[in-house]
Amino acid sequence: MSSKNEVKVKSAQQETELGKARNQTGVRAEDGNASAKAGTGASGRREYGSVDELKQDLENAHRQARENYDRLLRVSAEFDNYKKRADRQMEDLRKFANENLLKELLSVVDNLERAIEAARDNNSADSALIEGIDLTLNGVRKILERFQVQPIEALGKPFDPNYHQAMMQEESDDHPPNTVIRELQKGYVIHDRLLRPALVVVSKGGSQQGASAGGKGHIDIK
Repeated sequence: MSSKNEVKVKSAQQETELGKARNQTGVRAEDGNASAKAGTGASGRREYGSVDELKQDLENAHRQARENYDRLLRVSAEFDNYKKRADRQMEDLRKFANENLLKELLSVVDNLERAIEAARDNNSADSALIEGIDLTLNGVRKILERFQVQPIEALGKPFDPNYHQAMMQEESDDHPPNTVIRELQKGYVIHDRLLRPALVVVSKGGSQQGASAGGKGHIDIK
């Protein structure tokens, strides 16, 4: 009985091992079929059935590479432009951050200049008071210069609408037409930007010059 049982156990073990071998063979066969369908070899590389397929695949790869390179160039150019634009904005912010405050200081300069002019016209004015006002005026001017605020030279210059604002015109035989002959209020620039235009009186020439000019050089009075 013991021998018979041993034979039965061995037979069962052999059948089990045979079944496992069949299963493994079936799996390998399925993997081989999948690889064949995908066009790949045992190494995982794609296998081409013809040279035309290889050429077509290479052309697609080259086209994709060119598209990626063009996209990279566009993104790089856009980023470079953005960086330059941001740098300009930061530079403008640094230059003109105090523009409104400096513009308000100009009215202080105007009042101090008028006070000095009025005091000097009055012979009885206290010289120490005039000197004190003058020192204050020079201090404010130094602050303006520190922030690159400069006055506009207008007297005797040709009228420039970019920097001058004509308040009136007067006939003058001593100046060419459209020349600034009086300055009612000083103008200022900050860096290369107009901070406040100069309020000026512009010549329109005497009767003889006006006749010869024939009405040319008309200026709009604000």
